[in-house]
Amino acid sequence: MRYHRSRMNLDALFVSKDGGLLGVLRQTLEKMSVTVDACPGIEGGSEHLKKRKYDAVIIDCDDMQGGAQLLQDLRKTQSNSKSVAFAVLNGKTSTQQAFQWGANFVLQKPVTTVHARRCFHAALNFMVRERRRYFRCPVEMPVHVGIANGSKFNGTSTNLSEGGLAIRVGTKLAKDSTVEVRFTLPDSHVSLEVNGEVAWTDGSGQAGIRFIQVPQTAQYELDKWLSERLKQEMPRELTGYPALV
Repeated sequence: MRYHRSRMNLDALFVSKDGGLLGVLRQTLEKMSVTVDACPGIEGGSEHLKKRKYDAVIIDCDDMQGGAQLLQDLRKTQSNSKSVAFAVLNGKTSTQQAFQWGANFVLQKPVTTVHARRCFHAALNFMVRERRRYFRCPVEMPVHVGIANGSKFNGTSTNLSEGGLAIRVGTKLAKDSTVEVRFTLPDSHVSLEVNGEVAWTDGSGQAGIRFIQVPQTAQYELDKWLSERLKQEMPRELTGYPALV
């Protein structure tokens, strides 16, 4: 059994044409081990949200045409509907309205380094929790799979998350078929048995299993193990937050 370690930062998307604001926020966020992708326009920001997952999204709602709509549309996206959202306001929109549109935090212009630092420190635990929710740990371990028709076979995992795992197997699995999987978490004596279904398969022995019934004790052990793995992969600045404890 083995899992692969690689240091990772959190990821934020900044959508605004305000270069001064970008400078203040980037300086603050990078000190907190948060990498910033910047888009000067709504169209580019929308494309970024379709292509990849972000832990946080910062949108200039008042000084950029379409900013308010992008904030509202964020909650409808497939990958970023639960990302931590920051609305940057400049007197046109009320804080209450921004929250109604889906913002989790609000920054009022002019944004100083002190204000940015306070806001993002308050939000950091939520960002870490979001990363924890969709974290996929690259791990190779034996997996025993049983199919509803009684067939049983062995495979090897390639990654594991709180919602499922990807495996390599020597047989073709039918999409949407019900399976039972058993495995022992690496570096532990914890064996888990959960029910799932085949979410995808490429026809060559690679498949994704979505967990559909996980006993409470098994979910607790899995969450605990994943939190420890994520903690090992994140920079020291991010490891003291409750989402990783």
